[in-house]
Amino acid sequence: MSSTTTNASLFERAQRRIPGGVNSPVRAFRSVGGTPYFVSRGEGAYVWDVEGRRYLDYVQSYGASILGHAHPAVVEAVRAAAGRGTTYGAPTEGEVRLAEELCARVPGLEMVRLVSSGTEATMSALRLARGATGRSKIVKFAGCYHGHSDALLAGGGSGVADQGLADSAGVTAGAVADTVVAPYNRVPALDRDVAVVMVEPVAANMGLVPPAPGFLEGLRAACDRVGALLCFDEVITGFRVGPGGASRRFGVLPDLWCFGKVIGGGLPLGAFGGREAVMEQLAPLGPVYQAGTLSGNPLATAAGLAVLAELDDAAYAMLDGRASELAGMLGDVMVDADLPVQVPRLGPLLGLHFSDAPVTDYDEARAAAETGIYRRFFGAMLERGVAIAPGPFEAMFPSLAHGHDDLERTADLAAAAAADVQRLLAPGAARS
Repeated sequence: MSSTTTNASLFERAQRRIPGGVNSPVRAFRSVGGTPYFVSRGEGAYVWDVEGRRYLDYVQSYGASILGHAHPAVVEAVRAAAGRGTTYGAPTEGEVRLAEELCARVPGLEMVRLVSSGTEATMSALRLARGATGRSKIVKFAGCYHGHSDALLAGGGSGVADQGLADSAGVTAGAVADTVVAPYNRVPALDRDVAVVMVEPVAANMGLVPPAPGFLEGLRAACDRVGALLCFDEVITGFRVGPGGASRRFGVLPDLWCFGKVIGGGLPLGAFGGREAVMEQLAPLGPVYQAGTLSGNPLATAAGLAVLAELDDAAYAMLDGRASELAGMLGDVMVDADLPVQVPRLGPLLGLHFSDAPVTDYDEARAAAETGIYRRFFGAMLERGVAIAPGPFEAMFPSLAHGHDDLERTADLAAAAAADVQRLLAPGAARS
């Protein structure tokens, strides 16, 4: 990297050849302002930008890097796999081993199909559900993001909301004609035209919104009544909130699961799976077609297996403890600064809502985002070398690499950032 390369100069170059200068919209900092930092390397809890500045990182590739950046076991697994070849267009042992590992950890998961992204996983699960049931209608929830396929983009949170968009141009009325969007944390009435109810069991694309007591159980019962399938989108929660994901944590078994992030160890990999009777509807066994040249890529499966090998009960206990400690610290310093805040936590997942009351659905999450406090807090933290997601609809992802000293440093810097934000607000603005 040239000594004269800066974040601003790279962003200027990127905008000439890449729409908006980024390959995923949230990276453009549209909702928080400013120029994105360009990462040159990462290690453990930290990343460094091209100007040499270090950031204590709570983005962690939006949850993919649960061990922290450049974990030695993952680096070695990828190095060894790359030395044998990067892709073959033929089955490998790694695919089989990863599928076996996923099914062993998740009760009720009997078969999986590997793909290359979370979006592929959810769009494939949707097609499978329609093919298996012979029905067309799907139900999803406002603020739940299931990737950028047309039928599932309606009512999406996360990056769509960060851009200030009402869904997306280019998605035709016909593409979403069979999509029903319901409020999160309320069990909708279903009819016998519904093929599948797709839900984030823990909503992590509108900040962090845990399921209300009885919500997931109610969805299971409602699907059973009308013969619809229930699909848990665990791209974020899978193998992060516990060894068996959210379904094991809450004791509610869906018919289909979608996974991503953690299972790829930082490389592009996703999966969808479910009961054998449903999964056998996929080609070459059944009539539902799905395919991918790079599906089950040997580098990605090697990385995923290396990560899962590190995630035992002790690792999850450590993650839970660190997230609990961080949530308490952040809540305390925000209150001390007289900012209205909620810091919800579920396992190692954290949210940050600038609101007087707990957030339970997308409307409330959007109201918290519209105060504008998150934008100011993000900038104040980034100036101090702490990177959180550049948008109020994302979660925070402490990793196993974040030690106690990192958490204390985060709290100290957050206290100073919160005080700065409060000074910038007009009297009463924080609670408007």
